[in-house]
Amino acid sequence: MTASELHFLLSTLSGTTLLEAAVMMLVFFGALFLGSVLLPGRRIAGPDHEGKLHDYKLNGLALFLVTVIVAGLAQVFGWFSLSVLYTHFAALFVATNVFAFALSGWLYYRAVRTRNASPGISQGFFFGVELNPTWLGVDLKLFSYRPSLIGLALFNASFAVVQYETYGGLTLAMALYQIFTFLYVLNYFQFEYGMTHTWDMVSERFGWMLIWGDYVLVPFFYCLAGWWLVHASGPMSLIAAAAIILLFAFGFWLFRGANEQKHRFKRDPGVTIWGQPARSLDGRLLVSGFWGIGRHLNYTGEICIYLAFALTTGFESWVPYLLPAWLAGLLWHRSRRDDHRCRTKYGELWGRYTQRVRYSMLPFVY
Repeated sequence: MTASELHFLLSTLSGTTLLEAAVMMLVFFGALFLGSVLLPGRRIAGPDHEGKLHDYKLNGLALFLVTVIVAGLAQVFGWFSLSVLYTHFAALFVATNVFAFALSGWLYYRAVRTRNASPGISQGFFFGVELNPTWLGVDLKLFSYRPSLIGLALFNASFAVVQYETYGGLTLAMALYQIFTFLYVLNYFQFEYGMTHTWDMVSERFGWMLIWGDYVLVPFFYCLAGWWLVHASGPMSLIAAAAIILLFAFGFWLFRGANEQKHRFKRDPGVTIWGQPARSLDGRLLVSGFWGIGRHLNYTGEICIYLAFALTTGFESWVPYLLPAWLAGLLWHRSRRDDHRCRTKYGELWGRYTQRVRYSMLPFVY
């Protein structure tokens, strides 16, 4: 971020913009929550949580598409311009931080009051007390991915609107970025059922760490490349565009393909993967498809996706590359945690698995 862009952000902070941002944020979160309650969606039972099944309502895709349609119509007919998200970016960041701390505090207080015992505020507030808190029948942990990723999609769209309104068109880099990020968010909601088996949903309690990550980190940090593209100079060559498209397609295939294979195997151990019956160790650990090549290739694919996002900005600055670099470190650390957790859970079977599938994220390297 240049000094002029930082000055722009700080100059937009005022009592008025903070109030407007707070209202926009609450209306947005409230509308998504109401939509989660009212919109139809199939219900599925997730994995055992502390000895009991947990029920999820999957209507995130419908909610995302309704949001896209409403925002598109508002933009086309002049009811509301998404550029306001760009001009209120700093104020929205402040307001959302306040909301994240308030939600974390409320969940901590509610859990402690219900259990009539305090787990210690430093641990309970930060990591959370409840595994799957609900409110009005809505699982708050699953719900929080919706304002997180739909908010990210709206921020990205606002950058395209600002560029169009400022320069009269979109650059090739911005167009690619918009396509990539839209497909990424759309596919998340298509695959929402798969989230019920992830580490965050199954094992992480819902406290400040996850709440701040959902409501603040993802929408405000993961759009870094899009912010940079608004006033980016220099055209993108067709060769560079083709290379970035190939990288994104490869990462997407690896990321979603690995997750889909794992989810299908959990539902049906006899599933076919890459044209053959799935192979496994003792019917528990999949060693077919991507999972026979590497233990965490889904993480590798996600890093490739975010690297493609950053590459749309070129090489004029290192700032957009903070995101894929940070994500690589985060997912490397998570892969280590996953290995430790699985070794504890599966014991000798995990040792056999690591002998069969030797590499974690980079075949023949790591």
